Amino acid sequence: MYDELLPDHHDSLMQRIERDLLDSYDEELEMEIDDARLSSGGDDLDGADSVSRQTYFRELLRLQGELVKLQDWVQHHRKKVVILFEGRDAAGKGGVIKRITQRLNPRVCRVAALPAPNDRERTQWYFQRYVSHLPAGGEIVLFDRSWYNRAGVERVMGFCSDEEYEEFFRSVPEFEKMLVRSGITLVKYWFSITDEEQHLRFLGRVHDPLKQWKLSPMDFESRRRWEDYTKAKEAMLERTHIAEAPWWLVQAVDKKKARLNCISHLLTQLPYEEIEHPAIVLPERTRNPEYTRNPVPQHMYVPDLY
Repeated sequence: MYDELLPDHHDSLMQRIERDLLDSYDEELEMEIDDARLSSGGDDLDGADSVSRQTYFRELLRLQGELVKLQDWVQHHRKKVVILFEGRDAAGKGGVIKRITQRLNPRVCRVAALPAPNDRERTQWYFQRYVSHLPAGGEIVLFDRSWYNRAGVERVMGFCSDEEYEEFFRSVPEFEKMLVRSGITLVKYWFSITDEEQHLRFLGRVHDPLKQWKLSPMDFESRRRWEDYTKAKEAMLERTHIAEAPWWLVQAVDKKKARLNCISHLLTQLPYEEIEHPAIVLPERTRNPEYTRNPVPQHMYVPDLY
C-alpha cells in the first residue's frame, strides 16, 4: 500500500510514524526521570553500579517486545497466567508492573491491586475475594500484593489472629496446588531491598509532592517494624515455597536491574512462541461525494495552550 503513495507523501507518513514511536519511548523516559528526580541529584539517571541508560532502554524495549509475543501466545492458546508481586513497601513492585503492562493489551493483561477488605469480606473465606480476580482463558493477571497479605502486613500489624495465621499456612499450599491443577501458571516474586534503601526511598517520597500520596500511616509503621516484617517474610518463604509454585527473589536495590531481571526471568517461565499473524492491510475508506462534515462550535474545543 505504501508503495502506491507519492514519494513526498510516503516520506511524510514515515516521519509521522517515527515521531509516534519516539513519543512512546518518551513515555518510558518520563517514568525514568520521575524515578530519579530527587535521588540522582543531577541529570545522570544512573547510579555508579547501575546499567547504563542506553543498555537499559535497549534491553527493556527488547524484553517488552518479547512480552507482546508472550501475550499473543497466551491469548492464542487460551492460557491462564497469574503473577504475584510481593515485597516491602517501596521495594519497586509497582515500577516493574508498569513496565510489564506498558505495551500490552489491558484486556489481556490486567492488574489486581485490592484494597483492605471491607466488613463483609472479612467474614468470607479468606481467599474468596482473590478468586474473583483470577484469569479466564487467554488472560494474564498481575497481583500487586496478593493473598500473602495475611502472612505479611496482617501478621505484623495484628490484623489476624494466631489461628487465622496458622490456617493460612495450612491452606495456601493446597489452594495454589489447586490453581495449578486447574491449568493456571502461577509465578511468585518477592522484591528484596535493604533497610537503608527503603529508608532512602521513603525520604524521597516525603520530599516529593508528586509521590507523597504513596505514603500512609501503615508505611511509617512498617518502617518502624522492619525486623518484624523480616521474621514474617522468612516464615512465609519457608512455609509456602512449593514445587508447584516456588518463590523467586528479585534483588531490587537497583531498580533498573530489578526490572530487567524480573521481566527476563518471567519470560522463561512459559514456553511461549511467536504466533504468526496474517499481513495487515488497511482497507480503503469509503468516500461519499454527498457527505458534508458538520462544523463543530469553536467553544467546544480544548484551548491550544501549548
